[in-house]
Amino acid sequence: MQRRLLTTAMAVGTAFVLAAPVMFAVWAGERPYHALIRTFPGLAVAMSSATLTAIAEIAGVVTVGALVWVLFLRDLPHKKAEKVPPGLDLTIFRVAAHVWAIIAAALIFVNILNSSGVSPAELAEPGRLDYAVAASNSTGAYILRFAAAAIVAIVSVFASKWTTLLIGLWASAFGVLIPVAIGQVLVGPAHDWGSDAGYLQAIASFPLLGTLAVAAFLTIAGREITEPTWRRVVNIAVVTLPVILVTDLVLAWFKTQGTTLLGSITGWLIVARWVCLAVLALAVVLLRGRTRGWALLLAMLAGAGWLAATVTMMREPPPQYFVETSVAEVFIGFDTPDAPTVISMFTQWRPNLLLGAIAVAGVVFYLGALRTARQRGIEWPVGRTISWIVGWAFFVFATSSGFGKYSASHFGIHMIMHMALSMLVPILLALGGVVTLVLRAARADGPIHGLHNWVTWIMSWPLMKVLYNPLVAFVAFISSYYGLYLTGLFEFLMTFHWGHQLMNIHFLVVGYLYYSLIIGVDRAPKPLPHIAKLGMAMAAMPFHAFFGVILMNGNLVIARQFYEYLSMPWADLAAAQEMGGGVAWAGGEIPSLMVVIALGIQWARQDKKEASRKDRHYDSGRDSEFDDYNEMLQRLAQRDSANKGGGQR
Repeated sequence: MQRRLLTTAMAVGTAFVLAAPVMFAVWAGERPYHALIRTFPGLAVAMSSATLTAIAEIAGVVTVGALVWVLFLRDLPHKKAEKVPPGLDLTIFRVAAHVWAIIAAALIFVNILNSSGVSPAELAEPGRLDYAVAASNSTGAYILRFAAAAIVAIVSVFASKWTTLLIGLWASAFGVLIPVAIGQVLVGPAHDWGSDAGYLQAIASFPLLGTLAVAAFLTIAGREITEPTWRRVVNIAVVTLPVILVTDLVLAWFKTQGTTLLGSITGWLIVARWVCLAVLALAVVLLRGRTRGWALLLAMLAGAGWLAATVTMMREPPPQYFVETSVAEVFIGFDTPDAPTVISMFTQWRPNLLLGAIAVAGVVFYLGALRTARQRGIEWPVGRTISWIVGWAFFVFATSSGFGKYSASHFGIHMIMHMALSMLVPILLALGGVVTLVLRAARADGPIHGLHNWVTWIMSWPLMKVLYNPLVAFVAFISSYYGLYLTGLFEFLMTFHWGHQLMNIHFLVVGYLYYSLIIGVDRAPKPLPHIAKLGMAMAAMPFHAFFGVILMNGNLVIARQFYEYLSMPWADLAAAQEMGGGVAWAGGEIPSLMVVIALGIQWARQDKKEASRKDRHYDSGRDSEFDDYNEMLQRLAQRDSANKGGGQR
C-alpha cells in the first residue's frame, strides 16, 4: 500500500515540478521579458525553456543523489570492494545522468532563443543566428554545463572503480553550480553574499533531495535499505537542512531588496519554499523512526514543492534587479569609498560566506576526527591541532577582514591576500596532518564503506600520484603568478564574483599540494627525501622575486580596464601595482623561513629516530658489521655443504 502511494506521490510531484513553471510562463506572458528590456521570443519558446529547465533540475538532483548514494551510502560487499558492482542505484545514476546531459544540450539552443528574443522561425533569416548568439551572454556557461553533464554521463557508463566516480562527482558539482553563478544572484547590491548563499544552498540541496529520491526509488522497487544506510541518509539531512535554511534567509533578504517579503512574486515563492522546507524537516524526523514509508512520501511531496518554487522563481525577475546600483556594486557587490588604511584592514570586515563556511567545515571535521581518535585511545600532538585551527583562522581573516574587502579594488592588497592563501595558510594546514588523523580515527571495518576506505583509495589513486608529482605541484604553484597575472585571465576573473572565489580556492589548493610535499605531516603517495624537499622550497624563491620585479618595473598596468571601471576616488593603479610587486618580491620571505624551520625540525626528528633505532640495535649486541659477518659465514657454510654433496654423488 505504501509503495503504491509513494509511486503516486513521485508521479504527482514530478508532474507538479514540470507544470508549475510552464503555467507561470503562460500566465506571465511578455511581462518578465519586458521588465528586463528583452524581446519576447514567443510563448512556445518560453514554455520550452520552462519545461526543459524543470527537467534539467529534476535530472540534476537525481544524478547527484544517485552518485552520492553509490559513492557513500552503499552496503559493503566485502572489506576492500573498490570495484563498483551493478545495482539499481547505479542504473538510476546512469539514466539520470544521460537525461541531464541531453537536456543540458537542448537548453543551449533554447537559451539562445529565450535570451535574444528570436523565435525559431526567424533563425532562417540571414544573420539572425549570429545575432541571437551574440545577444545571449550566457551561451558559454550553458555549453560548460552541458560539458559537465556529459562528463558525468560518460563516467556513469565507463567507471568501474570507486575513485573514478569521484571525477563524476567533481563534474556534477560544476554542473550544479554553473546555473547558480549565471542566475539571479549575479546581479544586484551585495550579490557577493547572494552568490555565496546560492552556491552553498545548491551544494546542500542537491545531495539531500537526490538521496531521498533514490531512497524512494529503491523502496518502490522493493529493495532493502539497511539500517546503517538509513542513518547516513538522515545524517546528510541533519547537515544540509540547516545550511539550506540559513542560505535561504540570506537569499530572501538579497532578492527582496527594495520591497517587503510579501511585496513581490519572488517573496511569495520564497515563503512557499520555507513551507516545503518545514515539511521536509518533519519527514527527516520521521525517517529516524519506523514510519519511513510515510516519511519518504512527505519528503517527495515537499521536495517537489521546493523544486517547483525554485524553477518558477527563475522565470520572475527578482526585486533586487531594479534597485539602484553603483558600478562597484555591479562588479564586486559593494562599495569601498574610503581609501584603505592599516586600521581599516583590521576593522572593516565583510564576511566571505562561502570561504567562511569552508573554514568552519574544515575545523569541525578535524575536531570531530580528533574526538573520535581520543575516544579510541589514540594520542594526537596538540601542535598539529593548533596549526590546523590557526591556518583556517588566517584563511578567514585574509578573506573576510579589510584585506578581503579591499582585495577586489586594490591590486597590492589582493597580492597580500594571494600570498597568504597560497603560502601562509597552506603551510599551517599541511602541518595539521588531517589525512593522518582521519586514518587513525576512522575504522577500517564496518557494514558499509567508511572514511578509512575512502581516504586510502583516494591517496592510492593514480590521479593523486600525478597531482603530488613534485614537478606538477611546482609548475602549478609558479603558474599561479605568471599564468594568471601576465595574461588576460586575471582581469576576466575579477569581473565576476565566482571568479574571485575560484581564484581564492585555487590559491589554497595549489599551495596545500605544494607545501604538503615539502613539510606535510601526511605521507605523500611518493615521499621525497629531505634534501629534495629543501631544494623544492628554495627553487620557488627566485620565481617570486622575478615576478615581483616584473610588476614593479613593468609599464603595463594589470587589469587596468577593470580598475578603471570601479573608478575608486582614492585609486592609484601604478602605486598599487608597485606595492603588489613588492609583496610578491619580499612577502614570501616569512613563509619561506617557516618552511625551512619546520623542515629542519622534521629532518632532525627523523635523524633522531633513526639514531635511536640504531642504538637499540647496537644495545642488543648486534651491529651492521656483525650482521654482515654472520651473513658471510652462512653463505660459506651453504657453499661448502653444496660442494660436499656434489663430491659424494
